[in-house]
This record gives sequence, C-alpha cells and structure tokens, in this order.
Amino acid sequence: MGFYIGSIPAPPRVMSEEEQQALLKITGEHRRGLRDHVIIALALGTALREHEIVALDIGDVVNGKGKIRRRVTLRVFKRASKEPALQEVILPETLRVKLERLLQWKSQRAECVEPSAPLFMSRKGNRLSTRQLRHLLKKWQERAGFERPYNVHSLRHAACTNLYRRTKDIRLTQRFARHKSLLSTQRYAHPSFEELLR
Repeated sequence: MGFYIGSIPAPPRVMSEEEQQALLKITGEHRRGLRDHVIIALALGTALREHEIVALDIGDVVNGKGKIRRRVTLRVFKRASKEPALQEVILPETLRVKLERLLQWKSQRAECVEPSAPLFMSRKGNRLSTRQLRHLLKKWQERAGFERPYNVHSLRHAACTNLYRRTKDIRLTQRFARHKSLLSTQRYAHPSFEELLR
C-alpha cells in the first residue's frame, strides 16, 4: 500500500536525470546495447508501459514508405473500459533517429523487418517478453552502478516526471501519460521523497 498526500497518491520513486543519462550512455556505448538503448529511450521518450513496448511491431512505427512515423497508434495498451478510445504516442525526433538506426541494425543482422514482425526481438529470435525486458533493465542498471534497482514501470514515471518538471503543465502531462483521471497525473506534480532529502 502506498503513501498518500491528501487524496493524491504520493509521488513514485523516480530515476534521477543522472541515472537516466547513465543508462542511456552505457547502453549507447556498448557493442551489443543498441536494442536495449532504443527500448530505454523509447520508454523515457513516450511513457509506454512494458506490455506496450514488447507488443510493438515494425509496422506500428514504420509507415508504408519505410519512414519512421511521428505518431504511433497503439494496438495494445492499458484498457480502462470495454470500449476504449484509440491511444497514440508521439515519437520525438531524437527517438525517430534511434529507431531508424535500430532498423538498419536489424536489416544488417538479417532480422525480419516486415510490418508484422516484432520491433524488439530476443537473442533467440522471438518477440521480446516482459520478463526479458525486466531482466535487461536490471542488467544495465547493475553495469551502470545503480545502488538500488528500479523496475520497468519507473521509466514511465521518469518520463512523466521529466515532462511535468520541464513544462509545469499538468494537463499536458495527463495527455502524455494517457491517464483518464487527472488525479492519477497529479502525483507527478509533487516533489518525491528523494527530492525532499536533497
């Protein structure tokens, strides 16, 4: 059970900007880290949940002309009702460049890049699973020297927190997080316990 500030859930433990940069740096510089670098950058740039990330196919992010889409309509997402509205995320320019590099890398490795193929494959050639995603994040945090590990969902928390701190716009953050209720988003407007200790 979490702590509450009034009726608003207490802010989640959020990865610091230094920790985010350390993860991106170590995966970006490692010879075999490109796939994982793109996954982490995607989570931090879009606030996608772990099951949304692993469900992505090539055709979700690449249009019919072979270009990376600016808007990605999700086929798999958290459903708050039986008839949910379509959800989409915006891919920032830097993320589109990383996805372009990933596709080139996949082609060089003779991985399938057909629209129906998974965007993120396991080392054994299957769609990456959420369990494998959790494992790879844990592994990279260890390599980056993190004192306490974060779970995959913390990347989503970091993405939402980053946007709110940059803009101070709670409605924009709500839309970015794809929250139905503003109450769910307001937790990002409060300082975390880690910030209070600084």
